[in-house]
Amino acid sequence: MIVSRGIRLIKNASIIAKQKFSSNMMQIRNSGHEVAYREVPDPPRHEVIFAELGAGFMWWWVFWHLWHDWGHIVGEFEYPDSSKWTDEELGIPPDDFD
Repeated sequence: MIVSRGIRLIKNASIIAKQKFSSNMMQIRNSGHEVAYREVPDPPRHEVIFAELGAGFMWWWVFWHLWHDWGHIVGEFEYPDSSKWTDEELGIPPDDFD
């Protein structure tokens, strides 16, 4: 029994070794839409143009506001000097507190 199974295993291995596999084998599916497996189809030209215009507008918006409203990034007011704060403002209890 082991010999008969071993012979069948060798036959199957030789059949598999003789088969040619290609990297672009795709299964046919009738699901109603295009399926891409391991390869990305090129997008339509109008989508590429729309994406580029949208990204350009977004970067224009960012740089415009960085140039004209830079106070949002660095702050509009002077940063307080923490060395002038009292212990009470910092939440430190007095030395004689028990």
